[in-house]
Amino acid sequence: MAETVSKEQVVRWLRAAAESMREQKQLLTRLDKAIGDGDHGINMDRGFGKVLEELDGAADLAGVLKTAAMALISSVGGASGPLYGTFFLRASAAAAGKEELSASDLHTLMEAGLEGVCQRGKAHAGDKTMIDALLPAVQAFGRALAEAEDLSSALAGAVEAARRGAEATIPLIARKGRASYLGERSVGHQDPGATSSYLLLKALQDSLV
Repeated sequence: MAETVSKEQVVRWLRAAAESMREQKQLLTRLDKAIGDGDHGINMDRGFGKVLEELDGAADLAGVLKTAAMALISSVGGASGPLYGTFFLRASAAAAGKEELSASDLHTLMEAGLEGVCQRGKAHAGDKTMIDALLPAVQAFGRALAEAEDLSSALAGAVEAARRGAEATIPLIARKGRASYLGERSVGHQDPGATSSYLLLKALQDSLV
């Protein structure tokens, strides 16, 4: 794996994410039926399908991320569209003017996206949301880079942290979104948003190999 990420690789990431959301649509829908409206898989598949339709019009790396943001906001229902859209919109701003991303740039981009999601969703770690996957992933990525790990190793650690974070939502009580209406009945179910966040980061890892 190269130590920088190009526009073409970001496009490859989004294409891999779209493929993953399509392949895992039934899983995400099943998870969401247990504690939500049952449409998360359908929404994510539709949203990233829309992203693919719009990608050719992006002029640069930041433009690719902004295109993804606007496509998700316009096509994904419920809270997921604005949240994932905000993630990519903040990431786009962090990537402005860059022809490629260093590992440090990628971490900055992920931090910016996470901050946007936290602000937009007004959620915190432990609320049983996508933040429970994104936050440990971003933290793990940052720690790995601080310890001078290469991009491949740092990203692998981030993806594993996201996977564990998503699984760790199972015993939590949901405190945000539709699932919060269930109270203690939300315990025992993995959060669909945390799961799709893991899939998004796994697609990034797979696309950079």
